[in-house]
Amino acid sequence: MARVVKVFVTLRNHWKKSTVAACALSYGGHWLYGKHCDNLLRRDACLAAREFGRQQISPQEQLKKATVILNPAACRGKANNLFEKNAAPILHLAGMEVTLVKTDYEGQAKKLMELMEQTDMLIVAGGDGTLQEVITGLLRRADHESFSKTPIGFIPLGSHNSLSESLHILSDNQVKRITSATLSILQGETVPLDVLQIKGEKEQPVFALIGLRWGAFRDVASTIKKYWYLGPLKIKAAHWFSTLREWPQVHEASVSYMAPTLRPPDLPEQKPQRPNLMYRIARRLKNYWYPPIPEPPKVEEPERWDERTLSTLELSIQTRNKNPVQTRIDDSLLVCVEPDSFTVGDFITVG
Repeated sequence: MARVVKVFVTLRNHWKKSTVAACALSYGGHWLYGKHCDNLLRRDACLAAREFGRQQISPQEQLKKATVILNPAACRGKANNLFEKNAAPILHLAGMEVTLVKTDYEGQAKKLMELMEQTDMLIVAGGDGTLQEVITGLLRRADHESFSKTPIGFIPLGSHNSLSESLHILSDNQVKRITSATLSILQGETVPLDVLQIKGEKEQPVFALIGLRWGAFRDVASTIKKYWYLGPLKIKAAHWFSTLREWPQVHEASVSYMAPTLRPPDLPEQKPQRPNLMYRIARRLKNYWYPPIPEPPKVEEPERWDERTLSTLELSIQTRNKNPVQTRIDDSLLVCVEPDSFTVGDFITVG
């Protein structure tokens, strides 16, 4: 009992050191507990992937080939380590033949996609920029109609993963996001997505899955990183400095648009069954003796386009991919026009 009292007296006499030691121990314990939980998530994901790898295949059937496009520079250079620790073991345990292709510079994924051979599955490991480059390179190919049928998986490893919020489980745990995304690829869970085509006057078209932003808020967003030393005030400071350089930042645009059209049903392609031989012979004789009368050509009604001139602070055009699981009747885009009557205070607050 005397020894316990002596310990409490010592802690009381050195309360500053005791407080620092308690904070350090609590932080260290929390960090170790987080690492332990991450290891449990990886273990559960690997056990689930091992079940896929234990499935038997016929002797004539080949292993599924998966081509991974990895951007090592994503997530401030941590993407390669994140992929090797959280996603690569799951793919290998599932019994897949994985081909890993790493990009060395911005824009290389577009060129790689234009030269890539046919694969069973394409996996993009990176952020929004890497996914946009892969989609652009894929749709620039001459055989993009057949190559686009290849399922594309997305493993969120970037600093910005806008599409991941629509496709995968929302979680603040990065390990859980990566492992759940990799397991959904193995399970073959796919959803159709719309693609936005952006054409310039000289360059080749660019394709996007989320949308297009053009205006003052978009320009400021690209400069926020420069004010990192201001901490939580960097966003407001970036908008304020932008108003000092130029105000008002109004953009003029001419927009042509048409009403939403009915969306064709997303049905799987079914090859019609070939009729038997006797039916084909009878049909050919009938067409020979009684030729069918050609139908008159259908006159298509011209599309009705409306045009409007806009004066706006920012124009954004977005696809409906934010909720791809929801059944949509119409094919449409979401056009958002910010008013041009913002004051400087409103611009900083909204931004």
